[in-house]
Amino acid sequence: MAGKRSIFEEVGAGQAAPAAPVGGGIDARPKGARAGIRLWLVALFLLVATMIVVGGLTRLTDSGLAITEWKPIMGALPPMDAATWEAEFAKYQAIPEYQLQKKGMTLEAFKAIYWWEWGHRQLGRLIGLVWAVGFAGFALARQIPPGWTGRLVLPGVLGGVQGALGWWMVSSGLTGSMLDVASYRLALHLGLAFVILGVLAWYVFLLGRSEAALMTARRGGERKLFALSTGLMHFAFLQILLGALVAGIDAGKGFPTWPSMNGQFFPADAFYVLDAQGKPLPAWHAFFENPGLVQFMHRMSGYLLFGFGIMVWLRGRKSSYQATQGAFHQVMAMLVVQMALGIATVLTVAHVHVAITHQIGAVILWVLILRARHLSQYPVAGSIREGTA
Repeated sequence: MAGKRSIFEEVGAGQAAPAAPVGGGIDARPKGARAGIRLWLVALFLLVATMIVVGGLTRLTDSGLAITEWKPIMGALPPMDAATWEAEFAKYQAIPEYQLQKKGMTLEAFKAIYWWEWGHRQLGRLIGLVWAVGFAGFALARQIPPGWTGRLVLPGVLGGVQGALGWWMVSSGLTGSMLDVASYRLALHLGLAFVILGVLAWYVFLLGRSEAALMTARRGGERKLFALSTGLMHFAFLQILLGALVAGIDAGKGFPTWPSMNGQFFPADAFYVLDAQGKPLPAWHAFFENPGLVQFMHRMSGYLLFGFGIMVWLRGRKSSYQATQGAFHQVMAMLVVQMALGIATVLTVAHVHVAITHQIGAVILWVLILRARHLSQYPVAGSIREGTA
């Protein structure tokens, strides 16, 4: 029989209390190798960003049609002897770009553009290999967090689609009277590259905190700011597609003046496009093939994007969270830099160094917008002690 107990004695005194799960019930379950997967995704992100830059240089150096066949496996090996080089050169000499624009090119000049395109395709193969090895490794080790298997499959699927889309783009410049690839196919190819980059960046942001921290942060999310930043993300993506159209038809070289376009606000003959036989095409072709109209659309969209960006920044700087405020300050600063780079690209007639810097700026701006959007949905609470409240 138990003895008398004091009324001040704790209930359950003398009995071992059950141990509370560390970090709460949400984090008590195994969550996989979040840190390791995050590092793997960062590596993929850097490779894709590099791929975008190399792809831009491939376009700017007119190297994209140097390899006229799609051999996903055997194409990994470059020409090893003089006979193979001559054979590759003969294939290039059969396409319109050589016959109509580069007739008389030497074998040494061909090798220069060939290596650009070969490096571009080789980098694509490397990205696919890094994804496949990483995914298989984490899956076999059962280290993929719950709910993440489908997410991690997505970049691989998109990468496969991107490879097929890349060949679809190249094939458009191998027949008829095409001197370059079709601009709309180039825009789709570049657009998908930015989608893949955005997916990887978003996953990296999510894996930077635990599931419990994300669930807690989401309760304090700023919905209106998240909606505005989502709109800014879509607007920036549209501008990226328009930029690809400009690059696809070298529209950046025809009007090297700013703010006017060779002295005019709206370019002359903006809706005039001819086919290979010199006959006028329907007006809708001009939105993809007329250099004046395409560059005009890119310019006007840039101005509107800048104005909308200011509006989003004014809202973002009033955020309740210091980290979110800082993210939108960075977006605004990069918007200013990117607009300046765009103007410089026009004034230098799309000089290779300036144009590729402008494309790198688009990558940086894209990621900064995504980061600001992420912090709008999953804000980081400040600390009074650390002075970040």
